Amino acid sequence: MPQIEELKKYKNIHMIGIGGVSMSGIAAILHNWGFHITGSDWSQSDTTDKLNYMGIPVVIGHNIENVKSANVVVYSAAIKQDDPEMQTAQAYGIPTIERADFLGILTRCFKDTICISGTHGKTTTTSMVSLCFLEALLDPSIQVGAYLKALDGNYRVGSSEHFIIEACEYVESFLKFSPKAEIVLNIDNDHLDYFKTFENIKNAFVKYVKLLPKNGVLVVNGDDKNCLDLLQYAKCPSITYSVTDSKMNFYADNIIFDNNGFACFDVYKDGEFYSSFSLSIPGKHNVFNALACIALCDYYSIDKKYISSALAKFTGAHRRFEYKGKINGATIYDDYGHHPTEITATANSLKNKKYNESWVVFQPHTYSRTKNLLNDFATALMNFDHIVLLDIYAAREVNTYNISSKDLADKIVSFGKDAIYLPNFDICVSYLKNHVKENDVILTLGAGTVTEIGSLLLK
Repeated sequence: MPQIEELKKYKNIHMIGIGGVSMSGIAAILHNWGFHITGSDWSQSDTTDKLNYMGIPVVIGHNIENVKSANVVVYSAAIKQDDPEMQTAQAYGIPTIERADFLGILTRCFKDTICISGTHGKTTTTSMVSLCFLEALLDPSIQVGAYLKALDGNYRVGSSEHFIIEACEYVESFLKFSPKAEIVLNIDNDHLDYFKTFENIKNAFVKYVKLLPKNGVLVVNGDDKNCLDLLQYAKCPSITYSVTDSKMNFYADNIIFDNNGFACFDVYKDGEFYSSFSLSIPGKHNVFNALACIALCDYYSIDKKYISSALAKFTGAHRRFEYKGKINGATIYDDYGHHPTEITATANSLKNKKYNESWVVFQPHTYSRTKNLLNDFATALMNFDHIVLLDIYAAREVNTYNISSKDLADKIVSFGKDAIYLPNFDICVSYLKNHVKENDVILTLGAGTVTEIGSLLLK
């Protein structure tokens, strides 16, 4: 059983922004451990409904009384200091803890916190590792950044010492955790609104690796030079994986794709044949994710047969190349990709499938990312036959960058490919209905509200 002594001083915990992916998972774990949890959020959602059903009362809007009776208030990063509940906590001298800091406390309740990090692929790899541990009946606690069918949610409360979590580098929140094992999938140019330079991103990962104890383990992508650079900073043993270098600890060879774009491949461990694996999700990038998972699970002595069957059963996390349905005989997929590297990986996954023409509906995520990576976005999107752009999803930002999706459309056109900017969802839906044909593929892409386009099309 996890050691929860450090938390016992907080009998009543109030959570502001409880409907968030990470916050809801924390709430469920605490509720299961017998803490009294209340919460608030801006809007009602499936998540807030589920929390209410579990016996965690969630108020849409504010409830000052819940704050007054709390021993601590946990808040998500989106909550500002002038929030009425935050102001109440401060007025009554009730301690407030930001989500990442609180999750850090949670990681210290477990003897074995396994953190999966990297700029791309965290959610998929965390899901893969989680399913392998479940298949081997290791009873882990889990927190993942998307809905996972096997969990009927984005978290699980186990009774073992294993806590498997997705560790995000944004605002260096992963430095709040106490990992025993780490996977670093890749290090790429992202979140420059916070990091400003690529050097700062790399330095954050260096600090993160230094958190590992001597009896921990570091698993890194041997095909990413920035990941390999981290090995010198680790106090613990490390494991490398690769699809290009057979000298790495785990090496994938003989990769072949079926008509769905799903890979089969052989894995070699330290030069010796280890086993063959088949995936039920498309794309070469998922071979990398699977290799990271295999390397970690082997370290934990999970039998190959459990790893193999868990990976074969895994059909993807929510919004990771997720099948939505058909319209005019064209297939609709939805994906969370919002960085040029992710867009390229998704486009490459598509190339392994059999289809007529591809349509991408892309909603850029944040003004700063669109401005900083404009050329890279234009280049990545040119992998599709037809490009439709929606307005930029602001998320946490105000448009001080003087940038719009029209600028991205113009950039693509200047590169010699057509792109159409449609600011309105209804116009976008009717445009697609009038133009897509049988056996075409439609991909809605982005981390914002673009996911609604698929449902609108199917209506």
